[in-house]
Amino acid sequence: MRRRAFDLVAAFTFATFAYLIVFVFMKTPTAQLQAGGLAQKIFYFHVPAGYAMYLSGAVCFVASALYLAGPRDSRDAWAKSGAECAVLFGAMMLASGPLWAKKAWGVYWTWDPRLTTTLLSFLIYVSVVVLRAFGGNGDAERRFAAALGVLGTVNLPIIHYSVRKWGGNHPTVITQGGGGLRHPDMRHALIMGFFAMTLLAALLLWSRARLALSSSRLARCEEEAAARGLLDS
Repeated sequence: MRRRAFDLVAAFTFATFAYLIVFVFMKTPTAQLQAGGLAQKIFYFHVPAGYAMYLSGAVCFVASALYLAGPRDSRDAWAKSGAECAVLFGAMMLASGPLWAKKAWGVYWTWDPRLTTTLLSFLIYVSVVVLRAFGGNGDAERRFAAALGVLGTVNLPIIHYSVRKWGGNHPTVITQGGGGLRHPDMRHALIMGFFAMTLLAALLLWSRARLALSSSRLARCEEEAAARGLLDS
């Protein structure tokens, strides 16, 4: 049943992304040149990718905090999954943003408050993934990675409010003071973008958590088998 449910979610996610891509490039109107023209269509993937990073970071935060309160393999697996997905969606956001910025601002990157704080959170999640990959799988390493996961997520609200607090060049489109999405097809495309990225985030979080939990259980079985072998000998 789990395998069938996973396959159904995967198929639905693929169909949703296929619909989103066709709708964005065939139906959604092109923005004015000041907003990047055709490059503005990156917006419908860039912003949902940022949302998916927030969602993955929230999963990492909750699971990491629960692990620090009481270590369990399932909590560690979800914390690890959340950090990995946050890195993936953060990379998508940081890669797509400069492509749009080059057309709208004339430069790929500026040390804008929102961009800088986003990069900081991304690097924290990268450090969690690297630590879990090469730092061992002991309780001390897990706790340190969980603490980093909590730290990375605490920085996410700073990203959201950085423009209001410190200004900067980063555009505000759908928040207060932004230009908004005037055409109904633009709003529909953004809603579908959020829906598609939510599906993809749920799918990846689920699969990576299952894999991490299975790996932990397998490692424990191997340790128990090795200990029994030493006792028998």
